[in-house]
Amino acid sequence: MSDDNRSMNGTVMIVDDTPGNLALLSDTLSDARYRVLVATDGLSAIEQIQYLKPDIILMDVVMPGIDGFETCRRIKAEPATAGIPILFMTGLSELDHLLQGFGEGGLDYIIKPIRPPEVLARIEVHLTQSRNLQRAQQALQQSAYSALAVGRLGGIAWLTPSAEAWLHDFMRHYASEQPIRIGGLLPSPLLEWFRQRLSDGGQNAEECFEHYRSSSGFTVKMTHCHHLDEYLLLLQKESTQWNLESLRESLKLTFREAEILMWIARGKTNKEVGLILGSSPRTINKHLEHIFEKLGVATRAAAVAMVLQR
Repeated sequence: MSDDNRSMNGTVMIVDDTPGNLALLSDTLSDARYRVLVATDGLSAIEQIQYLKPDIILMDVVMPGIDGFETCRRIKAEPATAGIPILFMTGLSELDHLLQGFGEGGLDYIIKPIRPPEVLARIEVHLTQSRNLQRAQQALQQSAYSALAVGRLGGIAWLTPSAEAWLHDFMRHYASEQPIRIGGLLPSPLLEWFRQRLSDGGQNAEECFEHYRSSSGFTVKMTHCHHLDEYLLLLQKESTQWNLESLRESLKLTFREAEILMWIARGKTNKEVGLILGSSPRTINKHLEHIFEKLGVATRAAAVAMVLQR
């Protein structure tokens, strides 16, 4: 039985109160090696999903109790089930019904009478797209990177779960209750940076937004999306934990020189390092001269390369 389950193409839920449709679809999907779940109304479908989540749902529009549109709305309102693709099945061809279904989160329509080859083709297309999206989201979730897309005014159009979590942590640092959600604006400090980047017109294309809190944080880089009115923000998790004592001993530096090398390696200018450490840029420059001499190098880049190796 386990071998048979592994060869299944996926799990499809059929929500329809018409016995003939249920029988036709169930036989068609079973023959195509899909696992089939059946519900005859919207409420029982929602209840079943709590115990076993299908890969895709075929949803009748007209049913007793809550109709297919309302069932879809409730499924999409729950984060745990919002990503399930829903295809409506209906004999209604009026434009307002079609638009209502898309507005509730439906991906596609199958017009009755049902034609099995069409149903299988549509299921295959939407399952492939859904699985590709899941793979991309999983890859981002398990990496040191996260991402979100924003419009020109700074409104969030899309974000990964890890981006949402990082930005919530970011807002706690600023003691802000601003919600992080699709349709909302970027957090205030990040929003100011984003708008400044747009006003620069690409003059500071390499400038990153940096956030550090205690021993960790993230940097943000910005790039154009394929959609001309959106921008992709790539967040990279970073750690500020450097073993300065070990670095000092291995390179024969003072502790202050090790600190300066750490900040220089993060791309800070002499002025910025001076502000961080409470020294003047001239003092920082003098420390750098001693560092170059001790390391036997002539440039900042060579010094940074050496410290990164350590």
